Amino acid sequence: MKKSLYALGELPPVGHIPEKMLASVVRPERYGEPIDAFREEVVDVPSIGPNEVLVYVMAAGINFNNVWAARGIPLDVVAARRKRGAAEDFHIGGSEGSGIVWAVGDRVGNVAVGDEVVLSSCIWDESAADIRMGADPMTSSSQSVWGYEENYGSFAQFTVVRDYQCHPKPERLSWAEAAAFILTGATAYRQLLGWYPNVVRPGDPVLIWGGAGGLGSMAIQIARTYGGRPVAVVSSAEREKYCKDLGANGVVNRREFSHWGRLPDIGDQDAMARWFAEVRRFGAAYWEALGAKRSPRIVLEHSGQDTIPTSIYLCDNAGMVVICGGTTGYNADVDLRYLWMRQKRLQGSHFANLQQCRAITELIASGDVDPCLSRVGTFAEIGKMHQLMCDNQQPPGNMAVLVNGGLS
Repeated sequence: MKKSLYALGELPPVGHIPEKMLASVVRPERYGEPIDAFREEVVDVPSIGPNEVLVYVMAAGINFNNVWAARGIPLDVVAARRKRGAAEDFHIGGSEGSGIVWAVGDRVGNVAVGDEVVLSSCIWDESAADIRMGADPMTSSSQSVWGYEENYGSFAQFTVVRDYQCHPKPERLSWAEAAAFILTGATAYRQLLGWYPNVVRPGDPVLIWGGAGGLGSMAIQIARTYGGRPVAVVSSAEREKYCKDLGANGVVNRREFSHWGRLPDIGDQDAMARWFAEVRRFGAAYWEALGAKRSPRIVLEHSGQDTIPTSIYLCDNAGMVVICGGTTGYNADVDLRYLWMRQKRLQGSHFANLQQCRAITELIASGDVDPCLSRVGTFAEIGKMHQLMCDNQQPPGNMAVLVNGGLS
């Protein structure tokens, strides 16, 4: 018997699209701490276009972008979409997930109903002028983040994605494991292998900030897989062990240093002397962790304001600092003398294109990289899981929640 709404984990008859679904919803009137912003609601199941796919969501990954969505800062995602003409006054987050293809648009040919898929995080307009002229889709002016800038993410029983967001689910993974690797994994893959000629090669020292986080845990494994020598920066002895177990060549505990934040005024000689003493001490700790007096060829950044001055200083001549975020702030100082005289590269990097998403999926499928799933929550705990991330209390690695996936 067909119903208009099904319980979590209750499978509708094949081919039947219910009118309603359960979703974890953020509304502007609840913007604030994530644990209070997310609420379970019943909403309409979204329709699909010719190149779109409706997916029955089994599990969803937890990422920092929906901490921002819950707070309404630095972007009010609902207001931004309403300004573009969207009708919905709510936000359904979730920028990665796993599930079963439930329906496909008329022009979809790469997946079929019943396929088990992993869902990647960004969308773009394949007919955009810049893409047609050969631009990487991730640099297109049409690119945006599904489940953050765009609505109807994976925190619901059903989600709508573009056909190219669907990647084959590695058979060896559970639904939760499959939901938790592609955002951090593909982002790290692009940072380490997407910016020729500064790509990780055998023997290359690589410095990885936040080595025990989701991004860092992926970066350590990818660097090691391609022959690099990763050194991870962490904040505790527990996280030191975690990174070494993943394959880090060594670790540095950032809590043993005090020079974080923006650079002192270059005319303040005493302050600059203190900063240089600390950054050189950090460099010595990095050498000890690496086991050689070699500067990092690649510095994998996401923390921004607190660490960019150190990253630029330590990076090797003609090396690259590659950054995908600014978790400690966006106003990061660069001593340009070290950038131009040593011919270093400061490169922005944002998620990954289709080839890079497929590459990390294949590394996961082969077992060369582990998804590093550290915690699995229930659908009701979506707000709680984001609060852990907001408070920096999450366990090392990646986190996910089960949606329709039950205990699988």
